[in-house]
Amino acid sequence: MNLGSYLRGLDEAIRYQDGASLASQLSLRECNSVKANLLLQLPSDTERQIQRMFDAPWDELVYTHLKCAQSACTYKYVSAFREQQNHIQVLVKILQSQKEENWCLPVMCCACLEVRLLGVQADKQARQKNYKQGELLEKSAESLMSCFRVCASDNRAALKDSKRLGMLHLVNQLFKIYYSVNTLHLCKPLIRAIEVCAYKDEFNLGDMVTYRYFVGRKAVFDNELKTAHDYLSFALQNCHPRSLNNKRQILIYLIPVKLLLGYQPTPGLLEKYELKEFLEICHAIKTGNVLKFQQELDKNEAYFFKIGVYLILERLRMVVYRNLFKRVFLILGTHQIPIEALLAVLKSQNVEDINLAETQCLLANLVYQNKIKGYISLQHSKLVVSKQNAFPKLSSLN
Repeated sequence: MNLGSYLRGLDEAIRYQDGASLASQLSLRECNSVKANLLLQLPSDTERQIQRMFDAPWDELVYTHLKCAQSACTYKYVSAFREQQNHIQVLVKILQSQKEENWCLPVMCCACLEVRLLGVQADKQARQKNYKQGELLEKSAESLMSCFRVCASDNRAALKDSKRLGMLHLVNQLFKIYYSVNTLHLCKPLIRAIEVCAYKDEFNLGDMVTYRYFVGRKAVFDNELKTAHDYLSFALQNCHPRSLNNKRQILIYLIPVKLLLGYQPTPGLLEKYELKEFLEICHAIKTGNVLKFQQELDKNEAYFFKIGVYLILERLRMVVYRNLFKRVFLILGTHQIPIEALLAVLKSQNVEDINLAETQCLLANLVYQNKIKGYISLQHSKLVVSKQNAFPKLSSLN
C-alpha cells in the first residue's frame, strides 16, 4: 500500500457516503503492518497530496488522522492523543455541516472510542512529565462532549437520518471515563438525556446493555436497589452468551443487590463465573452466621475492595442479623423474645463491644427498616414480633 492508494480508498468511502468503510480506514485499531509501514514512511509532500485530493475540511480530517496514527505507531501516546483531539474537532465541523444525514456516525463512534483509549495510554506515559493521574483521560471527555452536543441537538431529522442515534455510544464512553476518574456526579445529566430520548428503543442492543450496566452500577452506590436490580438484570439477560467476562462484571454488582433483596445465587453460578469468593459469604447470610460473615469479609477484603463491592457487602450485615434473629425466633417458638437471649447469641458470634443497649439499638434499626415487624418492650426487655409475617421477605421491602 502506498499513500496514493490509501487516499483513493478514503476518497471513495467519502464519495459513496460509506461511513463503516471510512471508519475502518480511519481507525487506529485497524493499523495493520501494511498501514504501519505506510505511516512510518510518509512522503514529505503528504499534506499537499491530501489537499489536492480532498476538499476542506475532509483534507484536515485525513491529515490529522495520519499524524495521530504515526505518533501512535512510534508509541508517542501523548502526541497521538493531542492529534486525535484535533481530529475530533474537525469531525465535529463535518457533523455540524451535514444536515439531516448521519452516515458519519460510525466515524464519530470510532474516533471517540479511540480518543478515550489513547487517553488511557497517554496518562501512563505522562506520569513521567508531572501530569496529574487521569488528567489526559479526563480531557478526552471534552472531545466526546463536543460530539454529544451535536448529536443531542439534532432534533429535526427523521429517525433513520438522526445523529441522535449516536448518543448512547458516546454516553457509554463518557461513563467509562467518569468511572475511571471518579466523577460519577457527571453521569446524572447524561442518564437524563437518554431516559427522555424519544429514540431510546432504537439504540443498538449492545450499547443498551453497556448503558444499563453502568446505570445499574451507579444505582447500587446510590442505594436505589430496585433500579439497580432492573438495570443489571436487563444487562445480564441481554449480554452476548459468549461474553463470559462481561457477564461476570455484571454479576459482581448484581449478586450483592440480589442478596440485599433476599435472593441467593446458586453455587454453580458462582463457580461458572469464577466468583467463588462470594460462596461462603452467601452461606453466612442465609444462615445468619455473623461470625462467618465477618471472617469471610476479612479474608477476602483485598479482593472485594479491588472489584469495588466491599462497602456494598457491608450493607448486608443487617440482613445477617435479621436472619440470625429469625432463627432464634423459630427455635424459641414465641412472639415475645427476651432481648437477653438475642444478646447471648450475638456474644456467641463474637460480635465486638455488644451489650444490652447495643442490642436494643440494633433491633430498633431492624424494626425501623421493616426487616422485623414488631416493637421493643423496654419494660420487659423483650422484642415483641408480629404474629403474622414477623420477618417479611426482603424483596417486599424495596
